[in-house]
Amino acid sequence: MRRLPVYFLLDTSGSMYGEPIQALNNALSGMINTLRSDPQALDSLWLSIITFDKEVKQLMPLTELVNFQLPEIVCPQSGPTNMGEALMLLCKTVKQDMRKGTEDQKGDWKPLLFLMTDGSPSDLLQFKEAVPQVKAINFGAIIACAAGPKSKDEFLKEITTNVVHLDTADSLTLKSFFKWVSDTIENGNKSAGVTEELALPTPPSEVHLVI
Repeated sequence: MRRLPVYFLLDTSGSMYGEPIQALNNALSGMINTLRSDPQALDSLWLSIITFDKEVKQLMPLTELVNFQLPEIVCPQSGPTNMGEALMLLCKTVKQDMRKGTEDQKGDWKPLLFLMTDGSPSDLLQFKEAVPQVKAINFGAIIACAAGPKSKDEFLKEITTNVVHLDTADSLTLKSFFKWVSDTIENGNKSAGVTEELALPTPPSEVHLVI
C-alpha cells in the first residue's frame, strides 16, 4: 500500500501556554481518533509532528497511523517563535522520509502539510530562506492556520494560498479546526492519484478562509 505522509508543524511558543496548549492536545487527540475510524486512512496514512518555540523538535517521526501514539505537547511560558528553523527541519525531514518509486515498490503519494501558529516568525531571515525550499518540495497541499488575534496571515500567505484564520485558540475552535483537518486528510487520501488538486471541504463557521 502506498503511503500518504502528513506533516504537522505546530507553534508551541509561550503565547500558547495554558488553555491554548491544552486545547491543542485535546483537538489533536480527537482528530487521531476520527482518522482511525476510516479503514482507508488506517491503510495508508503516516503522520509526523514538528513543534517550534525557542527550540524546534520533531516530536513524532513519520509513523503509520495504526501505530501512532500522540505525545503530550507542552510549551514554555515565554520565548520566541522559530518558524523559519522549523520549516528548514521540515524540508530536511521530508526529503529523508519520502519513498521514491522503484520496480518493486510504488513511491509515496505527495505529502500534505498543516502548519498552525498563533503569532509570526521570530527568525524572519531564516523564514524567508525556508519559503522557497518548502515550495520546491511539491506538497500535495499546504494548509496554514493563523490561530488567534495576534497571528499574522501575511507570513503564511508566502507559503501557501490555503490560509485559514481562527479568531481564538480556545477548545471549541481548535476542535472544529482539527475536525476540518481530518476531513481534509480523508479527502486527500481518497483523491490521491486521481486529481492533482486537493479539494478542501467546506470549513466550519469557526474557520475563516483568508482570500
